[in-house]
Amino acid sequence: MNKKIKIAVGMSGGVDSSVAAALLKEKGYEVVGLFMDIFDGSLDIRPNGRHTCYGYDKKDDIASAENVCRHLDIPLAVIDMKREFREDVIGYFRDEYLAGRTPNPCVVCNHRIKFGALLEKAGNMGIGFDFFATGHYARIVEDEGRLLLMRPVDLAKDQTYFLYRLTGKQLQRIMFPLGEYTKKDVRDIAGSLGLRTTHLPESQDFISGSDYSPLFTEGEIIPGDIVDERGAVLGRHKGIIHYTVGQRKGLGVVASRPLYVRKIDTVNNRITVGYKETLFSKELIASGINLIGSDRLEFPCRAKVKIRIQHQAADADIYPYEDDKVKVIFDEPQLAITPGQSAVFYQGDIVLGGGVIS
Repeated sequence: MNKKIKIAVGMSGGVDSSVAAALLKEKGYEVVGLFMDIFDGSLDIRPNGRHTCYGYDKKDDIASAENVCRHLDIPLAVIDMKREFREDVIGYFRDEYLAGRTPNPCVVCNHRIKFGALLEKAGNMGIGFDFFATGHYARIVEDEGRLLLMRPVDLAKDQTYFLYRLTGKQLQRIMFPLGEYTKKDVRDIAGSLGLRTTHLPESQDFISGSDYSPLFTEGEIIPGDIVDERGAVLGRHKGIIHYTVGQRKGLGVVASRPLYVRKIDTVNNRITVGYKETLFSKELIASGINLIGSDRLEFPCRAKVKIRIQHQAADADIYPYEDDKVKVIFDEPQLAITPGQSAVFYQGDIVLGGGVIS
């Protein structure tokens, strides 16, 4: 008798991971749920009614995941990842903001925690499995012996931007069951199965209200000057952690036209603002390049490049730069290219890889 293939599913307590687990069980796989317990309660994060990635509502998420797994009759392992998340995600998040860059915690969490430390820890706990699956909207396709990460059928829910640091080796043990479904399909399936997660809202903030101040000490949040491009003082900022390149709201500066954050100067604790037209640029340098389907790019590489999750990927040429860096030159200027965010490279639906905008 053949051994049944065992798949561990990353359970979040939401509808997507619930349906991913249900679909895999329906196909005859042996399924076990893994829940990452990441919130240690050490930070004074106030709930604001919106579902968050990191906050006190994680207790509700655990209860929801437990309910789903009972409903599907599959075991659930709640794995303590508090230390790893605090060090690898919260630590990274703090360091980036204090350096005047804008972090992307989802990219780092997927890379270091969800597809990294979580699986290692589960294995060390004796939880054996053949594949790891999540509720991400993405696809894995084999092409001439290579495994490719590809955009999903539902492009409105495309989450490949957050997954570009996966490697070809990792793809050999990963499944994305929702890649061929739309979000409506997924909610319909959840409803047909009687899952309580059918109408649950999605996480909307990293932490409650997107107020990152609880992650920093008072000594790290120092007010300073807001200046124009000539250095003239226009007002005062509340601390550089509250600002990102391209930001318009919350500047507290009165002007005849809207002003946007152009530059964050950590040395002088100063923020430079300018009009929208000054935020456009045709070039960026990306470092820490990860390529998924091949060992190297053929330069110059023609691709579409996405510079943040809500950005419409734009046509560009990619050139080698130095060490593990590349230079990206867009056909048309792009708005608010932001250090710390990721530049992800696409050819059609294929994700080539990407790097961090430096």
